[in-house]
Amino acid sequence: MDIGVSTACLYPLETEKALYELAKRGIKNVELFINSVDELEGSILAEIRRLISDYSLSVKSMHPFSSPMETLFLFGDYPRRTEYLIDIYKRYFEVMAELGAKVFVLHGAILSSKVPDERYMERYLKLYRIGKQFGVTVAQENICYCKSSSVKFIQDMLDKLGDEVRFVVDLKQARRSNIDPFRLLDIIGDKVVHLHVSDGNSGCDCMPIGKGDFNFNQLFKVLSKINYDNSMIVELYRENYTGYDELAVCAANMQKLYNKYKMGL
Repeated sequence: MDIGVSTACLYPLETEKALYELAKRGIKNVELFINSVDELEGSILAEIRRLISDYSLSVKSMHPFSSPMETLFLFGDYPRRTEYLIDIYKRYFEVMAELGAKVFVLHGAILSSKVPDERYMERYLKLYRIGKQFGVTVAQENICYCKSSSVKFIQDMLDKLGDEVRFVVDLKQARRSNIDPFRLLDIIGDKVVHLHVSDGNSGCDCMPIGKGDFNFNQLFKVLSKINYDNSMIVELYRENYTGYDELAVCAANMQKLYNKYKMGL
């Protein structure tokens, strides 16, 4: 199990600077949260490449800053906008293929949208198939303010898309949606390809690993049951931790918890 940290934790620090802060603290597995299209080209991309090479980093996933646009562009009723965003996402896929990142994180349409489920499935499937051409898996994330906050909607995606759908499960988003993350993982099963981890308790739904009371042993049991062996990426909001060193501690604590579980302690 590869354990790492998302550059999203350091937002609004620029992506390449965030990557450096993680790398110099010994984090080897990362999710890249791209915050501007110019980070996919030119000198910024060159710096990202250099850091990955110099620090022997493994990029597990990529998250687009354009998630809020997906309701109107990707799932909207105006085809030109859909094609425009797909073209942008193709550039993500090209960079991901170059960097070795396998999972593209999709938020999808917001809850208040009137996107018909049939259109949603059709557009997701189109993007999923395009991603596959680049060796990239487009994975739907459970997001509290999106259609994917609903277990029924996720079940519908599984039923209607069969083997052409994959998911990112985010623990804090499950808490915010009042969904049992263990049930969610069990429902999705082997179609979970990426995991965003955080701790939490009754007073706070997003905390550094080890600061809350989340049952990580139960998480590991469920992951074992569904044969999950991909990444566990720490994703916190900036207000949920004190300093960058704490992110490295989070990853280390996550590794200790997992190692302890594997040893049966």
